[in-house]
Amino acid sequence: MDQFLQWVMAPAIILSLLFSVIYSFKMRRATDPQVRGINGSKMNISMGIMLLFISAVQLLLSNESTLRIIIGSLFLVIGVFNLFAGLRNLSFYRTRRS
Repeated sequence: MDQFLQWVMAPAIILSLLFSVIYSFKMRRATDPQVRGINGSKMNISMGIMLLFISAVQLLLSNESTLRIIIGSLFLVIGVFNLFAGLRNLSFYRTRRS
């Protein structure tokens, strides 16, 4: 079971990292504030998903030490915050666009 979770979570972490970097470059190069906001919110969503997968690795795939549980919980909280902030900002900028 651990081997299956590693094969699922490692590509998910790498893919979300790739999307986070792509949207970061798009956000920094955009001149329109609307496009910057949309790309920034997509970057936050990607980063939140990445942090959620990293926290799942820390909490599920490792031996249960106190430090790993604390780090996994911290990544979980930050990931959920980034995900919800990105979704909120994306809905805000998409409604302003029309």
